[in-house]
Amino acid sequence: MLDKAYDAKKYEDAIYKKWEKSGAFKADSQSKKKPFCISMPPPNATGTLHLGHAIMLALEDILIRHRRMKGYEALWVPGTDHAAIATQNKVEKLLAEEGVTREQLGRESFLNRVKEYVADSQDIIRNQIRKMGSSCDWERERYTLDDDLNRAVIEVFVRMYEDGLIYRGHRIVNWCTRCGSTLADDEVEYVEVQTPFYYIKYGPVVIGTARPETKFADKVVVVHPEDKRYKKYVGQEMDIDWIDGKIKAKFIADKDAADMEMGTGAMTITPAHSFVDFDLAKKYKLEIEPIIDERGKMLPIAGEFAGMDVAECRTLLVKKMQKLGLIDRIDENYTHNLSVCYRCNTAVEPLVSEQWFIDVNKKCKALKGKSIKQRSIEVVKKGDIQIIPDKFNKTYFHWMEDLRDWCISRQIWWGHRIPVWYCACDKNCKPECRQPIVSRETPKACSHCKSKNLKQDEDTLDTWFSSALWTFSTLGWPKKTADLKKFHPTSVMETGYDILFFWVARMIIMTTYALGDIPFEKVYLHGLIRDREGRKMSKSLNNGIDPLEMIDQFGADALRMSMVIGNTPGNDMRLYEEKIKGYRNFTNKLWNASRFVLGIFEEKNIKSAPPLDLKKLSDSDQWILEKLNRTITSVDDALTNFRISEAGQVLYDFLWSDFCDWCLELSKGEKQNPAVLYHVLKTILILLHPIVPFVTEQIWSELPGSQGMLINEAFPALFKGKFDGSATDTAIEVISALRRMRAENKIEPGEKIPVVLYGHQKMAALESHQEEIIKLARISKLTLKEEGPKLPGAATDVASGVDVLIPLGGLVDTKKEKERLTKEIANLNKYIASVSGKLANKHFLQNAPKAVVEGEKKKLSDATVRMNKMKEQLAHL
Repeated sequence: MLDKAYDAKKYEDAIYKKWEKSGAFKADSQSKKKPFCISMPPPNATGTLHLGHAIMLALEDILIRHRRMKGYEALWVPGTDHAAIATQNKVEKLLAEEGVTREQLGRESFLNRVKEYVADSQDIIRNQIRKMGSSCDWERERYTLDDDLNRAVIEVFVRMYEDGLIYRGHRIVNWCTRCGSTLADDEVEYVEVQTPFYYIKYGPVVIGTARPETKFADKVVVVHPEDKRYKKYVGQEMDIDWIDGKIKAKFIADKDAADMEMGTGAMTITPAHSFVDFDLAKKYKLEIEPIIDERGKMLPIAGEFAGMDVAECRTLLVKKMQKLGLIDRIDENYTHNLSVCYRCNTAVEPLVSEQWFIDVNKKCKALKGKSIKQRSIEVVKKGDIQIIPDKFNKTYFHWMEDLRDWCISRQIWWGHRIPVWYCACDKNCKPECRQPIVSRETPKACSHCKSKNLKQDEDTLDTWFSSALWTFSTLGWPKKTADLKKFHPTSVMETGYDILFFWVARMIIMTTYALGDIPFEKVYLHGLIRDREGRKMSKSLNNGIDPLEMIDQFGADALRMSMVIGNTPGNDMRLYEEKIKGYRNFTNKLWNASRFVLGIFEEKNIKSAPPLDLKKLSDSDQWILEKLNRTITSVDDALTNFRISEAGQVLYDFLWSDFCDWCLELSKGEKQNPAVLYHVLKTILILLHPIVPFVTEQIWSELPGSQGMLINEAFPALFKGKFDGSATDTAIEVISALRRMRAENKIEPGEKIPVVLYGHQKMAALESHQEEIIKLARISKLTLKEEGPKLPGAATDVASGVDVLIPLGGLVDTKKEKERLTKEIANLNKYIASVSGKLANKHFLQNAPKAVVEGEKKKLSDATVRMNKMKEQLAHL
């Protein structure tokens, strides 16, 4: 028998160990079943479980458990990511506390320290994934720095290099002076800041900039060819006074780069520190001269300011320019978006640097004669990959169409080292020796001069390069494994919409190239979790929720359900402790209802599954089986089509309302059918298992006749037969109306009342459920008639075509109730007049936020409905 109360702590860990030990999570690549595969987005190996992970784990586990029950060969591949910059930063901070730098340790010793740190951290994240109930195949666990995955990374790099897609060149990149490394475009975040904007005299024009410290080498002015103000200067060169004396400036016209309406319409270009200006310099073959170095310090071209950091230089340079009369004016309140590093929030410095890139525009045989960009757009446009919700298609296409060559090299030690070597022989060596040696294995000697003095490229690959191979490298590629054949392409990639470009797009890029196939059939994007007020959770606001604390307090099932219901794809959701606590009430409700039913089985000595005779069913039995069949169909359809929140809500309503509030109440006494209760409870447990696996598994273990574990059960089939629950529906509607009328007329819940029902076409339904109506509505005298007159002084309502009347004489103090209602109606009239006046105010409608206006409209509507109801009650007295 079940304990009196459900204690999640008592059961969850033990249940998970049973699942894992039984092999229930393990998929078989040799089976004939249809495959369903999810590659778990790998959490950072050094991280801890946060809500973003928790929601991902909950949603993916629900999908996996459902498909497993549906007879698919379901594989969920777990793993962790080496998280290059994040992990290196963490270890460097720990070393700093010891007074040591990575340079002092040396590369090999530093990497050993990182490996030790990661090994300790991986156990933590694994156990936290287990705490969520994740039914992933631990025997197939992968790590992005595993030897097999490293081989896959090298293989892709070499192939892309040989196909001319990977090249080394000097291009402008996003540079983090704190991390000392490049950043991909989507690793750059933007924060709104207010800074001075400087208007500077530059010969005959005035230019505008927020960064005067980058202007030392500006020698070209760009204007629009149709700008009459500057037409006479186009094509000319002239000497102008500048920061350190006269310089020769050239004027060019470019209709795409210059905007006549922006600022003064004239701009100088800084090719070494602006992506747009860099492209212009390439277009017009202009000199590209760096001003700032990789440490964020000014270079010698800055003269007296050389060696200063950017901020210090800016302050002193502006003072000098003011003395020289070069400052026209300063706007102190200029607001713009500052680019910062996504890891450390340091301002990003665009710099020209020699790096490794992937050419996204070069056409390639491996991509069917298309470029990476073209192929990645094509597979989504053609519907080979479906993004859920589809509103993100537009965002995906926009990002892909604007995609620049991907900088894949990083100036850090932790990560996949670039598989490139250079000949380090003496200066008399052949010119060919200066070419990079790209190899799958460490080369023994230079192929040109046979020197064994080779040096590997110091850089590592962008983390997203290796994680972009995740769906196929984890299945054994480049080997032609049984797992790869069976489970790739994977079925769905479930992840947050915030990494659609960080990761999802890169997986499409790399898989279409390496395999000539898609990485997944569907992309399911969940939203961000926000607090009660809709704010993003952050340390500064102290509004975060630790999922492990919530599991400890309320159980994993309550947390899972709280993150499922109300969570629709692509939309943010609000989560707070009270909501999670509320879903613990749901697990308790399930537990208590099951305990009640199991008590009936014990009382009747039912020790195995009782046969269900579909020919001997009461109206109430037919009603619950009809409801259950609808629930089975709805839940299966919702989960199959990724409407996970809908499935959760349907099950919540069925258990709480249909089963607990009505089925258990209607089946008491002589009409009780233990066989129906057994099969309904059994089906409920199976249906709920993907969402709340722990509590359902524990109850299942106590269900008479249950064999094995619930995790291995098949998804329930529909109960055969035609069930007519309309009579019970009528009874429930009538009982609900009577309960509502009691509350509206302030009749004490425990007081029995006289009731008159005019059944019209529903007399047979009322007569068959007369006993239940009297009992559940607490009726002292029930009068059933096919039809009849209105009764003076009676409260009335209509439910399912039945006229429901409660004679109020003697039930309420008529005089006092009239006084109360009259007073409340008067107060409501004043309130309605006040809200109506506000909504008639044009100034309010024009200036108030839309949500506030809608809120006021709802207040007016609710108050009007309430007042009309009170007027009806007053008329009955």
